[in-house]
Amino acid sequence: MGSFSDYLEIALLDHVFGTGDGSALAFSQPAKFVALCTVAAADDDTGSTITEPTSDSYARVQMNTWDKAAAGATENTNPVQFGQATGSWGTILDFAICDASTAGNMLAYGSLTISKSVASGDTPKFASGDIDVTLA
Repeated sequence: MGSFSDYLEIALLDHVFGTGDGSALAFSQPAKFVALCTVAAADDDTGSTITEPTSDSYARVQMNTWDKAAAGATENTNPVQFGQATGSWGTILDFAICDASTAGNMLAYGSLTISKSVASGDTPKFASGDIDVTLA
């Protein structure tokens, strides 16, 4: 189960209530890139401070298809498949959803049910519906 980051919680409140400078959220939806984290993500992380695999073959995957929210939750509609690892990516503990392919803001994050060690030749994948994000 994933959670919204501090950044997105504040931006949503500012957007809905018209407070703050209003620049955090535009009316257009941000791009959404799924990242893998080798260190647990936290509310105050950003797209620059999460710890991702450092292998040259690792890259975030853009995922802009999500189920219509119901009961305060949404999930990925399609599979999210990363490229094949050409070296060890370490042990993946969490995922993060960021608004850029590198750096940017972290929008949401969550822990994997079971951590996964990614070795050379592995192709990490989340099946449809495996990434759940809840606003509670």
